[in-house]
Amino acid sequence: MKIIVLIKQVPDTIDVKIDPVTNTLKREGVESVINPFDMYAIEEALRVKEKLVDAEVVVLSMGPPQAEDALRTAISMGCDKGILVSDRKFAGSDTWATSYTLSQAIKKIGDFGLVFCGKQASDGDTAQVGPGVSVHLDVPQVTYVKKIESIDAAGARVERMTEEGYDIVETPLPVLLTVVKEINEPRLPSLKGKMRAKKAEIPVWTAEDLNCLEDKIGLDGSPTRVVKIFTPPARKGGEILEGEAPETAKKLAGFIKKAIIG
Repeated sequence: MKIIVLIKQVPDTIDVKIDPVTNTLKREGVESVINPFDMYAIEEALRVKEKLVDAEVVVLSMGPPQAEDALRTAISMGCDKGILVSDRKFAGSDTWATSYTLSQAIKKIGDFGLVFCGKQASDGDTAQVGPGVSVHLDVPQVTYVKKIESIDAAGARVERMTEEGYDIVETPLPVLLTVVKEINEPRLPSLKGKMRAKKAEIPVWTAEDLNCLEDKIGLDGSPTRVVKIFTPPARKGGEILEGEAPETAKKLAGFIKKAIIG
């Protein structure tokens, strides 16, 4: 079985900067890491591979050339192959255009049984790309997966996290699964894995390689646009109420009344 993992390289959460002119994240010269939720997707794909016969894990990422580093990290963890989808024509893609492009890459890989994704990316927090890919591929999807109870060539039985608990879902293959952090604990790369990743060839697929339609990729193919993005101003210092509970409650009620009525 061919298992595909979709990963994204994102700015380190401690070093996120916004370009006020383009309203996009500054990526040049910024420390980047694999999207944290994608690490759980990688780990779960590897665990499934270890349970199946003749399984192969292919990790796929769409991004600038520097995203190759993320693919090598995934290979060092145990993934078999890495593929980078990169082209200036993809610049400005929203979640719809991104999911279309990734689905084209998955079709090119072909013959897959499972697609794993993290539940969302830390830089956008939309949780739309995984489900969008499943729609473009016309395959079932199960989101917020917290446990895989069983899986074979015929189908899978998984636990899907909900606000009240979890649902047990049975699905045929192929299927796309988005996972939450409760599903596992990602492994660390081994020395042997790091050496293999360093030597691995990472093919780069362009829009032409994927036979993408020009009106479905990049900024022109994106039905949504970011009009404005900004960093919220720092909060001003508040007031600490001290004293006995009845006294402070009365003061607090006064502040609330003043804020509402004026």
